[in-house]
Amino acid sequence: MKTNDTHIISILVANKPGVLVRVALTFARRAYNIDSLVVSATHNPKFSRMTVTAKGDPAILEQMIKQLNKLIDVIQASEHNTAMSVDRELSLLKVKAVGSAKVTVIKHIKEHHAKLIDETNGYIIIAHMGTTDELNAFETAVSKHGLVEMVRSGKLLMTKGKETT
Repeated sequence: MKTNDTHIISILVANKPGVLVRVALTFARRAYNIDSLVVSATHNPKFSRMTVTAKGDPAILEQMIKQLNKLIDVIQASEHNTAMSVDRELSLLKVKAVGSAKVTVIKHIKEHHAKLIDETNGYIIIAHMGTTDELNAFETAVSKHGLVEMVRSGKLLMTKGKETT
């Protein structure tokens, strides 16, 4: 991997207060910027899964994963290969869409397999789930037609096959 490659790190932790801060400090001490962070309880409420997307030097990342695995409330931390996993993001976009712009935006919604969630006073809210590239392409397409606001979830990731994430 090159220095600027994106890394996806999955961290299984005890679902306790303060764990997120200790994990984030591990990244901060190594000057590793977090691009996205998703945290939620697993099917067992005693544990949470953190999915971190970051760019940086793979050698530093390897050291950070070792440090993460030494933290008391960390059960397992590992980097994931995108060929052996499935990842998705969710975005919500608000678009000012009236007249011909609305027709064009609805066309983009259908082409990109997105979903119109709400339509109020000339504004529509769209939900779109997909890979980072798919979300970027959809954002580019609708931004030409009155994109007002957008939020993204960050990556969710699960390993393929029998191996657990």
